[in-house]
Amino acid sequence: MCGVVGIFGRNAVAARLYDALTILQHRGQDSAGITTLDGQRMRSSRGLGLVRDVFGQNAMRGLSGSIGIGHVRYPTAGCDRPDEAQPLYVNAPWGIALGHNGNLINSESIAQELFEQDRRHVNTESDSEVLLNVLAHELSSVSTDGATPDSVFAAVDGVHRRCKGAYATTALIAGVGLLGFRDPHGIRPIVLGKRRTESGDEYILASESVVLDILGFKLVSDLAPAEAVLITLDGEVHRYQSPMAKPHTPCLFEYVYFARPDTMIDDLSIYKTRLRMGEALAKKILREWPDHDIDSVIPIPDTSRTSCLPLAKMLGVKYREGLVKNRYIGRTFIMPGQAERAKSVRRKLNAISLEFRKKNVLLVDDSIVRGTTSRQIIQMAREAGARKVYLASASPPVRHPNVYGIDMPATSELIAAGRSEQEICELIGADRLIYQDLADLEKAVRGKNKKLAGFDSSCFNGEYVTGLQAGYLDQLQQRRADAVKEARRAESPV
Repeated sequence: MCGVVGIFGRNAVAARLYDALTILQHRGQDSAGITTLDGQRMRSSRGLGLVRDVFGQNAMRGLSGSIGIGHVRYPTAGCDRPDEAQPLYVNAPWGIALGHNGNLINSESIAQELFEQDRRHVNTESDSEVLLNVLAHELSSVSTDGATPDSVFAAVDGVHRRCKGAYATTALIAGVGLLGFRDPHGIRPIVLGKRRTESGDEYILASESVVLDILGFKLVSDLAPAEAVLITLDGEVHRYQSPMAKPHTPCLFEYVYFARPDTMIDDLSIYKTRLRMGEALAKKILREWPDHDIDSVIPIPDTSRTSCLPLAKMLGVKYREGLVKNRYIGRTFIMPGQAERAKSVRRKLNAISLEFRKKNVLLVDDSIVRGTTSRQIIQMAREAGARKVYLASASPPVRHPNVYGIDMPATSELIAAGRSEQEICELIGADRLIYQDLADLEKAVRGKNKKLAGFDSSCFNGEYVTGLQAGYLDQLQQRRADAVKEARRAESPV
């Protein structure tokens, strides 16, 4: 999972790109990068770590130019190195820098095709470098007389033909302008914003609308599936939707977990979707457990708080904050290594004993992935004196890996894979476990938006909207398993 941003400004944009990346920091804490276009020259700074650690004063001074893109990244399988921090760059044609949120499911075959047919070498294991080289090759093929909006869009069509998977992308093309485009299914989010200044209109592309709110831009629209936007150097905006667009099926996990509650994705308020998720979960509890003995409802911070409020109200029990979070620990289900994750849960959360002592508590989480966090929090609740500890998940069991840009573990490391809900309950040590039903979750997220054809709910139901080649999940298992990651990390020179 990553965050992308691109700004077409009328004066220096580096500081605003920096601010945008701090707003998107929740989408990636592994690396950060900014590339600006100053005349015909690209200027770039990128590295491993948080935004505040990557960009010092000297780095920011060097990022001159009124157009630029930025990127924050979570580590995914095969992406552990400083040279894989984005934006990535190729010098032909003209010079292209690119930031990518998502994941290609055919990157290995495309990399081979690039080498054998297109005479382009991909130097890392990053699928984003594959995407960049495909765009560059397609642009070279269609732009015999220079890059025009039509030729740029034709090149993006070439990307759609060759690349399978999820991609929400921002790119700088020297001598041309700022480009953004979205995959044919619209799996990963990207929005377009605008603001008027005395010097002329400015534009922004970003993973989440909250960036626009804070930086003073007005939302124009989400990019549609297979839509591309090009803002040329003279400030002209060109929009194009490819005929290769598919029915719109955004990733359901964006709404459950990743996106900030104060953002909008595809005309849906994340805050309101999570309120509805809590209401749906409460209805299930009342339907299946009408004589419950819950004394209080406690959210596992932070994402589940929004769902927890209406749930407690509908159950007629107290809402209580019983877990205090250390905000300087990253999201644990993506953290490398089981031992490191286990230590991080204890460092990340601490129980307020008086909210647990001699009470039957219902803990509410947005999802349960590995079960590491759930197991330890339930034990913490018991140590704090809880009489009974129940757990509710605002989403269904995660039984399948996400292949579109969220580095969920290998199937064998998902606690729900191949297990019944009762078996999961026993493994995590809860007195009772309640999962949201998938149909209720999709209904809660959709709300009144009838434009969406559906969702990519693959991590819950195993149905991948792009389809998968035979053996792909087995290959993913080999790349994502903790033991494999630890071995690769040990061999890394950094």
